[in-house]
Amino acid sequence: MILSDSKIREELRRGHLVIRPFRPDCLGTNSYDVHLGPYLAVYSTAGLDARQLNPVKEFRIPKEGFVLVPGQLYLGVTEEYTETHGFVPFLEGKSSVGRLGIDIHSTAGKGDEGFCNYWTLEMSVKLPVRVYAGMPVGQLIYFEISGPVRRSYSAKRSAKYRRISAHPTPSRMYLNFPKSGSSRVRSRTRQT
Repeated sequence: MILSDSKIREELRRGHLVIRPFRPDCLGTNSYDVHLGPYLAVYSTAGLDARQLNPVKEFRIPKEGFVLVPGQLYLGVTEEYTETHGFVPFLEGKSSVGRLGIDIHSTAGKGDEGFCNYWTLEMSVKLPVRVYAGMPVGQLIYFEISGPVRRSYSAKRSAKYRRISAHPTPSRMYLNFPKSGSSRVRSRTRQT
């Protein structure tokens, strides 16, 4: 079952859900609107390797916005930090964003119970479109869990995205491969 607005408020009060910053006007009937954070990143090599930590170039979205172009993958991040305890969070794009041809995630719309972080967005567009930091991009929907959780995401040693960061986090798929023989590169180059 999906949590309603009143149930989301109740779970926020109980500390089972955390949304920072929380804006009451962003609470919908059964979802909460999240916003595009101030940073975008793009991979800095033409091809990617799943066994490697692929470097990214990060930049701050200027006040006048930034034009996303087709054929380029952008890593964004939510403005909101969230925690989910005892529920499963799903992040879906807002319909107004979809009608601009913006996809906010490729495959990672579901979070895990115990996920405590900002959400990295895997953004792509059908047409060139200007985006702005702080614009609404998605909706968090919370589902109830049937049965006890034996090991929360935040307690799993193998969880690859536990380190809290308000910056886009590139793929950490390389951690699924044996460490021998794989070279590592620096993951992020910041540009201001």
